[in-house]
Amino acid sequence: MEIFKYMEKYDYEQLIFCHDKNSGLKAIIAIHDTTLGPALGGARMWPYKSEEEAIEDALRLARGMTYKNAISGLNLGGGKTVIIGDPAKDKNEEMFRALGRFIQSLNGRYITAEDVGTTVEDMDLIYEETDYVTGISPTYGSSGNPSPVTAYGVYLGMKASAKEAFGDDSLRGKRIAVQGLGNVAYHLCKHLHEEGAKLIVTDINQDRVKRAVDEFGAEAVEPEDIYKQEVDIFSPCALGAIINDETIPQLKAKVIAGSANNQLKESRHGQILHEKGIVYAPDYVINAGGVINVADELYGYNRERAMKRVEMIYDSLTKIFRMSKEENIPTYLAANRLAEERISSVFKSRKQFMQREKNILSKRQS
Repeated sequence: MEIFKYMEKYDYEQLIFCHDKNSGLKAIIAIHDTTLGPALGGARMWPYKSEEEAIEDALRLARGMTYKNAISGLNLGGGKTVIIGDPAKDKNEEMFRALGRFIQSLNGRYITAEDVGTTVEDMDLIYEETDYVTGISPTYGSSGNPSPVTAYGVYLGMKASAKEAFGDDSLRGKRIAVQGLGNVAYHLCKHLHEEGAKLIVTDINQDRVKRAVDEFGAEAVEPEDIYKQEVDIFSPCALGAIINDETIPQLKAKVIAGSANNQLKESRHGQILHEKGIVYAPDYVINAGGVINVADELYGYNRERAMKRVEMIYDSLTKIFRMSKEENIPTYLAANRLAEERISSVFKSRKQFMQREKNILSKRQS
């Protein structure tokens, strides 16, 4: 991997390698863009097959956070941490405290949070070494686990998507296929069940499947069969890149709306969905509830204020669907344009302000 060529292509600012021999920490912090403010993005722990795979994931996820924070109206840039290791067996206290020290050394350029493979308890350990962490335990005045809030945002986004596809946003009686039953998906299923949706679910973890069947009356299918179900909505809540050349021909749903990151394997797959008339809710828009929630901690957490911002996901998607229809462009491209326009507008405003300050200083010196 030609790292600098990749960073130049997508205009990254910084890539930091963190190593602590004592704890076994091997982490990478990627900072994509800080135009809107300090970079905010979670710390993910995963048993990557190679260091190159970890670097690429950090870079890709950091860029996604730039767009997610921008489209969500947050005054934050995009960043991400990946820790190389198995979260089931490689964690220890000093690992996260060491990571906290590395984050502290960035002097606020990057703020971390919980992500795949990490927990609130891990964030508490990071908090021992730095204030630049969100999603810590509520006993510290924080918001705690962001998964339920992420799920609520996905639920609202799914309703907006249903209105675009079916004419109203009711999910009662809708058949919804949910791929993956982790923390976010479980809470999403709870919302859908309470509204009267009919759930078809799958997960590689059979205990999770059994819980969904028992609690929500869900129908269970094998992982490879989830794409071809006769459903109204397909909700990917597990792996990324699952909208691809192999899966698209199998899909019978009119809507794709789920919590998984980087759902499109390639941008062209978003174009294919557009041409097929499938309503696609861009992932970084619909799953932004968690980051909106933890970002509120930076102002002194207020749940009511945070939830009002999460509810704006419905309006954001409605705007994206309208733009997609009016300009005949895929929804992912409409979302990208809106995010990029906000970043560009703030950049120009700051540049003009700095130029005015420079001119004033020059006049005073003359």
